[in-house]
Amino acid sequence: MGGRKRTVKSHFGELADGTKIHSWSLVNGGTRMEVLSYGGIVRSLEIPDRRGHYANVSLGFDTIEDYVSSSPYFGALIGRYGNRIGNGRFTLDGKPYQVDVNDGGSSLHGSAQGFDKRVWDIEPFTQGADVGLYLYYTSVDGEMGYPGTLKVKVTYTLTKHGDWRIDYEATTDKTTVVNLTSHVYWNLAGEGSGTIEDHELQIAASRYTPTDSGLIPTGELAKVSGTPFDFRKAKPIGRDIRAAHPQLITAKGFDHNWVLDKGITAQPAHIATLRDPSSGRTLKMATNEPGLQFYSGNFLDGTLTGPGGRTYRQGDALCLETQHFPDSPNHASFPSTVLKPGQTYRTTTVHSFDC
Repeated sequence: MGGRKRTVKSHFGELADGTKIHSWSLVNGGTRMEVLSYGGIVRSLEIPDRRGHYANVSLGFDTIEDYVSSSPYFGALIGRYGNRIGNGRFTLDGKPYQVDVNDGGSSLHGSAQGFDKRVWDIEPFTQGADVGLYLYYTSVDGEMGYPGTLKVKVTYTLTKHGDWRIDYEATTDKTTVVNLTSHVYWNLAGEGSGTIEDHELQIAASRYTPTDSGLIPTGELAKVSGTPFDFRKAKPIGRDIRAAHPQLITAKGFDHNWVLDKGITAQPAHIATLRDPSSGRTLKMATNEPGLQFYSGNFLDGTLTGPGGRTYRQGDALCLETQHFPDSPNHASFPSTVLKPGQTYRTTTVHSFDC
């Protein structure tokens, strides 16, 4: 993909208290991205199809008001804890903690005022042939019930090849838990174009974490073999999504964490490929994280309208959230999400596009 690199800042809107929200437009390697200072939100991400025609493949809104009032985490940075913590409770060093709950009695994506609702400080950068943004946020001790002042730096990079790389870093002054991720809703045919059930998905995972009725992991690492959760070979998302499997019935589709075969790695390794046969657009993902949450847009209900003027209905997009496992603080057998003073939390995810 070709494309001249550039970064442009503009005014996007204001919050009710008068805080100005800015938009940053980045172009490099044929990929075009727009990022908001509110929530670190990727408002749009445009890539070409096999004929060179561009489309925005990320769901979003036209106004800051819609993001504040209605967004189901469209394009947002998620923290302090991506995914769910059962009952919003966990214990660290023998001390119990109760964080704010916002999802049927549990905590989802850092609670109702998580990182997706915070204003981030943003600095643009150019490094060799790459362009990008540094995003900064400090979560004070006790925010949403979490211990420790957490200093977070997230780097969005568009490479000369058009890849979108995310590097997460965080430090704390008290023992805490942290699990950061990105919540882009993908439709490689273009936002507002309809269902993603014909998209072909491959996930390099032989196991997944089944959940209870509240979508909290039971602690089991179940084999995908012989179940609708087997994406080890690419298949259309719609092939098994309506199978009479108890886990699919409970979640109204796919909304589960896959246990990546590679485990935690020092460097990002390939873990998933998503392809839209109609356009030829392909997304390949690499990460050093041990888990991937695949959510098939089950709760999009037609009440939200995107920038293209079309409503978003069930199954009109999907999320692929690289992460540690949901509810890890309450499962000693899961990879730990504990961060201690003197340590630095670091994870990386790379999105590569092709057509």
